[in-house]
Parts: sequence; structure tokens; C-alpha cells
Amino acid sequence: MNTELYRKLVDMYAERELPAELEDQMDLVAETDAELKRDMHSLRNTVDALKAVPSEFTEESYQRILIKLYAHAGAIDTQAPTPKHFQYQLPIQG
Repeated sequence: MNTELYRKLVDMYAERELPAELEDQMDLVAETDAELKRDMHSLRNTVDALKAVPSEFTEESYQRILIKLYAHAGAIDTQAPTPKHFQYQLPIQG
């Protein structure tokens, strides 16, 4: 059986975002595919563990990380530079 579709849905399975019918279908398919079953359960366990950890990420944390990035990586430009083809001078016809 081709499990390519189910492999693409593993992340949604881990987050419990799939309808119950599809989740049950994935469990049935996983019974015949050990690798798919391992991926599904390990990712779901990881997501559950991460959700159980209290989040203390604040604006101060964001600024501290940003300052460290600037210090180690130099200036981070969030906008792409203007492409050169936008700077052509057009002749004026009169």
C-alpha cells in the first residue's frame, strides 16, 4: 500500500488536527508500516511533551535573542534590497 499521503499528514496527526475518521485510518495503515507508526508516535509524543512545558517566552526574551543575533551575525536586513532592474533610466520623449 502506498503510504505517501499518510506520511505527509504525520505532522497534523501529531498536533491532533485531523478528523477522527482520518486519524483512525492512519492508525490502521500504521499497523502495517512500522516506520510510519514510529514516526507518528514519536512526533506525537514530542508535541505533547513540548505542550506540557510552560512557555515563558516574553518580549524581553525576544529582544535579548535579537540583540545576540545582531552581535554575532552583524546587521540583519529584514527587507530585500531594491533590484537593479527597477533603477533603469527611461529616455524622455518630447
